[in-house]
Amino acid sequence: MDQDIDSVDDLRHHVLLHERSASEPLIARSVFYVQHGTRLAAGDQLYRNQYVLVRVENAFGACAVEAGELGPDVSDLSGRPVGDLLQDSRSPIRLAALDGWLAARRPHRDDDRAQSVRLPPGTPDQRAEARDDAVARLLDIGSGDRVALIGVVNPLVAAIRERGGEPLPCDFGMQFTQWGDPVTNDMDEVLDEADAVIATGMTLGNGSFDRIRHRCIDRSLPLALYAQSGSAVAREFLGRGVSALSAEHFPFSQFSADETLLHIYRVP
Repeated sequence: MDQDIDSVDDLRHHVLLHERSASEPLIARSVFYVQHGTRLAAGDQLYRNQYVLVRVENAFGACAVEAGELGPDVSDLSGRPVGDLLQDSRSPIRLAALDGWLAARRPHRDDDRAQSVRLPPGTPDQRAEARDDAVARLLDIGSGDRVALIGVVNPLVAAIRERGGEPLPCDFGMQFTQWGDPVTNDMDEVLDEADAVIATGMTLGNGSFDRIRHRCIDRSLPLALYAQSGSAVAREFLGRGVSALSAEHFPFSQFSADETLLHIYRVP
């Protein structure tokens, strides 16, 4: 990454300049919207997720969106130049296009820095637990460590506790964890108290990622991302505030009952 790039928007402008000067600009061959819900057997929480996906050559770019923010009509963007999508007025479209461009340039499966972790076939609960166990292992969580969890899924709360950590859950869409722990919607509150931070890739889509990353740099906190949204974008910030990354490309683990891969990155 260019040393002058210090934000997701800087990165987008860098890629946009590349596309404007390219003799054969890349095309977003397929753009589509997915709405998905899961209620794990282990709890009553209903997880609702919506994504916009952008296919660029041999890769998919992805960004989670809020309910009602986008819809199936995004498919009309199929066949447009990636450069057009990078300038779209809607931030999830821009992020998904950026993610797709970066993933096409270097798919996770071809990145020598990545370690592949196989998620076993199984039920939604079994696969969620396996995934979140791998995410919790991104950081060396010690006994009593306070871990800010920005973007809450209950199996990850459990995985942090199993390692002796104290989860500090933060989420806009949840008030309590499965065990009754209060969930704040104040990101600064948990960042001020944390010894380490685990954040979802959704922070890339909603614009909070750069703020989290700079706060972690200021406080010398390790930051791990578990990213379906923007996993290739997150990879660009390894060693620049991001300590570790669990990257999932589409189709995501929750869409399969068969073995799938996580691509794990750690800063040496």
